[in-house]
Amino acid sequence: MAATGAAAPSTSGRWFGFGFNRFGQTVPGVAADRVLEPGQLAACGSGPRPGHSKDKVCPAWSHSAGWRGDGSIHFWGFVADGPRHQIYINNRDQQRCRDILTSEKYLLTLWQDRVECWDVPSLCPTGDTMGSVIWTKHLQEEENPNTAFPLIPGGYITTTPPFYKPLSPRLQARRLALGGEHALLLTFDWTLYSWGSGRHGQLGHGSVEDEAEPRVVEALHGLAMAEIAAGTWHSICTNGSPALKDAGEGNIGNVNVFISIQAFPALLDFPGELEMCKVSCGSRHTAAVTRCGKLYTWGWGNYGQLGHGQTDSSDVPRLVEYFTENHLRVMDVVCGPWNTFVFAQGGI
Repeated sequence: MAATGAAAPSTSGRWFGFGFNRFGQTVPGVAADRVLEPGQLAACGSGPRPGHSKDKVCPAWSHSAGWRGDGSIHFWGFVADGPRHQIYINNRDQQRCRDILTSEKYLLTLWQDRVECWDVPSLCPTGDTMGSVIWTKHLQEEENPNTAFPLIPGGYITTTPPFYKPLSPRLQARRLALGGEHALLLTFDWTLYSWGSGRHGQLGHGSVEDEAEPRVVEALHGLAMAEIAAGTWHSICTNGSPALKDAGEGNIGNVNVFISIQAFPALLDFPGELEMCKVSCGSRHTAAVTRCGKLYTWGWGNYGQLGHGQTDSSDVPRLVEYFTENHLRVMDVVCGPWNTFVFAQGGI
């Protein structure tokens, strides 16, 4: 399983990135290995417009993938056999790619009638995907318009073989978040399920046991969850109230202090009782957007992925002041393993 990016925002603005950048996978054109403060993603040649309202950013570890509303796809980072490279893939045969899901090795692409898996290392620098498609699943029915990729009719898509896994129709899946080795599922009645590896307590069942099949997170049963996110070792969800629920393993204080396991969901307090509307998890850090457009981050910060201009970690949510200082309203956030991407609008 692999962490996935959030859906594209619905209003125009700009994308920013910060964190691990050794291969140019966070902010193209910046030579530094670490981007400690938000840097704006700029359009490159004939490639995508990372600030356009219909764009989506989907990060892996050494590269990132961008999807445009017209169906074109852009890679930057370690691609085409080298670091700080870029690949632009235009529409094929006048068809439009509808969504993407990426990992270090594979890119899953959603089309109207199928899902394809592309082998990222074999992608041609010219953008030719011939020979890169290693797996295809044809879709036999219309997708439920109220569900989001990687959910598809009958199951869901992952970035590890066999790429498709069935789900029981009784679950009535609405939304799915894939972590490093576990998954969270939100149903149409807003019930939360989790399964996969539980060795860091990230499933929220009060133990470190694995779960082969989706299991209700009993500690949250009866609470209508609204947003979910899954990282490598932890999970987070919100029910629209001013508090978030967190389970799993994460850094407490600075990197050199210690690690704790929180196997039951625990409330996270935010300054001023703020209400969260977007959440995302990286490998060992978390980000949340408030309804008033402010961004808070916490967790491991060794590569600047918290956006505070330093490499300190934080065990409490901290406001990313860059956006408020520049009069930017944050609309969305997507955490990569060691980096963070933010969509914001406004500015001086």
